[in-house]
Amino acid sequence: MIHSDCFQRARPFIYRNARLLDRRRYEYFFEGGSKEAVIEALRAYQNADGGFGNALEPDIRCPFSQPVPTEMALAIMDQIGLFDEQILEGINRYLRKITLEDGGIPLALRSLNDYPHAPWWTTENDDRPSINPTGTIIGLLYKQNALPDIVREPYFVKTVQYIWKYMEQERPSGYHDGTHWIVFLQNTPDRERAEGQWAVIDEWLSRPGTIEKNPYAEGYVHKVLDWAPDRDSYARKFVSNEELAEHLQALLVQQQEDGGWPISWPAVSPACELEWRGYVTVERLRTLRSFGLL
Repeated sequence: MIHSDCFQRARPFIYRNARLLDRRRYEYFFEGGSKEAVIEALRAYQNADGGFGNALEPDIRCPFSQPVPTEMALAIMDQIGLFDEQILEGINRYLRKITLEDGGIPLALRSLNDYPHAPWWTTENDDRPSINPTGTIIGLLYKQNALPDIVREPYFVKTVQYIWKYMEQERPSGYHDGTHWIVFLQNTPDRERAEGQWAVIDEWLSRPGTIEKNPYAEGYVHKVLDWAPDRDSYARKFVSNEELAEHLQALLVQQQEDGGWPISWPAVSPACELEWRGYVTVERLRTLRSFGLL
């Protein structure tokens, strides 16, 4: 069944409340907007050092560059299929600066502590690497072809070594670990080495509780459509058609009266909540369309 009413309710919510970036994303995905318009809106979040901040990740209100907003910028460019060369040159400069001596990127830098932020972002040490967001950053830098020489940068080479060592010694720990494993493994050119780690991921995704199967579970949990937001998601094969249908139906029900979708965690501020809801609403519409409901 095509749920056009759902789409018609979401559209005014986005134009009333969403950031320019998310309005541009919406226009690109649903109204014939251009990739270039998304890139221009994204560019406003990039700092002179080449990294991204300025609440691109709405829970981090810090204006200075941070690893996770920089990862988010790469993910948005990947979504629209346009890796902007100028933006990538800046990201490359930034990663040269923040990559740790033995490879890897910290989860967050202490500069965010001086600005409003969600409590889970408070950072006492920024001298240890984290697979989140390192895995996705390196994976998407492998994927882009606007600046192919990035993969020969010294910071890139030693960070790839860190990721392989980490994967061989550790196991995924939660959604925010697992998704970064997946993006890296999907894009590394070392397919033979990746094979052994896919077995680890598959075993972990198969475990009860890794993918939350209850569509009405409350709190900060990661459900079927978080893991498999579109038909091509890697985790889709770990979800039955019945489970998928149940979660899609729940997603339709969860659209709020104002036309947007909620977030499942406490927001830093009312403005932060609307920023996140604008972003999430575009993502929910993309999911519904991918599975044929829009």
